[in-house]
Amino acid sequence: MIDLYFWTTPNAYKSLLFLEEAQLPYRLIPVNIYRGEQFDECFSRVSPNQRIPAIVDNDPLSGPWAAYQHEEAQPISIFESGAILLYLAEKTGRFYPADSTGRAEVLQWLFWQMGGLGPMLGQNFHFSASPNEKIPYAIERYVKETKRLFGVLNQHLKNRDFIAGEYSIADMACYPWIIKHPDLSVDIECYPHVKAWQESIENRPATQRAYANGGAIHAADRTGLSVPKTALSIEPLSQGTSSANINQTAAVV
Repeated sequence: MIDLYFWTTPNAYKSLLFLEEAQLPYRLIPVNIYRGEQFDECFSRVSPNQRIPAIVDNDPLSGPWAAYQHEEAQPISIFESGAILLYLAEKTGRFYPADSTGRAEVLQWLFWQMGGLGPMLGQNFHFSASPNEKIPYAIERYVKETKRLFGVLNQHLKNRDFIAGEYSIADMACYPWIIKHPDLSVDIECYPHVKAWQESIENRPATQRAYANGGAIHAADRTGLSVPKTALSIEPLSQGTSSANINQTAAVV
């Protein structure tokens, strides 16, 4: 079982996309960043940087590398969304090529997202949506860089369906940020290859389940349920749908 410490942000959805695609059993443990729960001492032991997402793998012996691990291995905690994607890809042997050339292709675009797409789009949203003070220089700078990055991805996707050929963790890393384009002063119609790629991922059943389950956390919070102490428990899919029980309590590491 994977415990995913989660809130409905682009970075957190990366991990949720992988868990649904790989059909790994997991528990969503809400960390409401608007109430400052990321600074809680218990969560800080999982994520020293006090940011979501973070995971705890309660069964690290599962996966293709299990034979090389100590039989009494303890649960493993991982923070940073890119590190989580890499860990889960290596644990399962999925969405990450086995050959060096394929891995290099995935890794360079994963790091492109971590070092460029995510931070720049995040700054764009921060300055553009600020209710207190509008700084024209900052808004112009980050909107311009956002559009440049969309252009880079659009050109790369010109003759391919996914970022690294096959659907991979590079796509999972980029998608939750790209879909924020309505809030980023970006006209998606100007980037037809990005638009087609986005729609292809949006229509994947795992993507739809991930956003439905993530949205349930947010909805529960708005209706006043005690979500900081509860988790959404998801078991492996058997009939194409996931089971969810918002009242199942999860252990906090």
